[in-house]
Amino acid sequence: MNKKQIIDFLKSKDDRELFSCAKKVRKSCFGVNVYIRGLIEFSNNCARNCMYCGLRRDNKKIKRYRIPCNTIVDLSCRIAAKGIKTVLLQSGDDFYYTQKMLCGIVKKVKAKFPDVVIALSVGERILDDYKAFYDAGVDRYLLKHETINSKLYHKMHPGQSLKKRLKILEHLRKTGFQIATGHLIGLPGQTTEDIANEILFYQDFLPGMIGMGPFIPQHNTPLAKYQSPELKLILKNLALTRIVNRIANMPVTTALATLGGYKAQVKALSQAGCNVIMVNFTPLVFRQKYEIYDKKVKVGLKMASRVINLAGRKMSFDKGEPLDISNL
Repeated sequence: MNKKQIIDFLKSKDDRELFSCAKKVRKSCFGVNVYIRGLIEFSNNCARNCMYCGLRRDNKKIKRYRIPCNTIVDLSCRIAAKGIKTVLLQSGDDFYYTQKMLCGIVKKVKAKFPDVVIALSVGERILDDYKAFYDAGVDRYLLKHETINSKLYHKMHPGQSLKKRLKILEHLRKTGFQIATGHLIGLPGQTTEDIANEILFYQDFLPGMIGMGPFIPQHNTPLAKYQSPELKLILKNLALTRIVNRIANMPVTTALATLGGYKAQVKALSQAGCNVIMVNFTPLVFRQKYEIYDKKVKVGLKMASRVINLAGRKMSFDKGEPLDISNL
């Protein structure tokens, strides 16, 4: 698909053909299964100062927390004991957790549950850390690029560069990780052409997981007064991405649930090509403080089951590996 075709779909008022195609692609590649990932948000401390994020360094109003390493291990093992085959450990860019600490967590979980997939999302680190994480047993690494527009990236991420971010993603792939990335839909300053370029990036780069969620303002950030995008734009973005990238797992993000409720999640699963739901296992006392955006909902197993059933899909605790492009 070329840029003009993508832009035409994004601007079109008739989206029936688009959603029909996305559904067919998803069904032929991934079937009816919706894979459950167990999420632990283990720290809301962050060294970065991203303009849209409530965890940003300059937000002095947020109550910070760090979950102890042994507790992270226990929580991960509880998820695995339920039969859920993928655990995502996520935090801000918090360098309190050293390479040794994070590797120790992973090794302890893998020792008890060797078949569980560990996904890690701790931001930008020195390259040696990534190799150590991989050797310790981390299978997947999530590092969202947020926007493929380099000028907008620099504006939204003071002191950071898109070029470096993309180089890290390439390094992660060469290290051996299944790589996951994604962008914000409706980020202030984003154009229709920017969205088309995001979709073309997924077509060329072929990450194994693509997490796209809507921009939702957080009241303690510089972007507090900006509006979220319309649901239809979000669903079109998802559908187009599914069509151009047939191998990637695509989650229904918590941000989409926050913005559009369970009905938006159902549409993402039934129409727009998504095949993963992140279920939050962070203890409530901490979960309420992970305020990336306002009014964040909790997606638990009961809610996930309801949404999956309404979408006519089947819940699966399996690993749900991305597809091998050579087999398509």
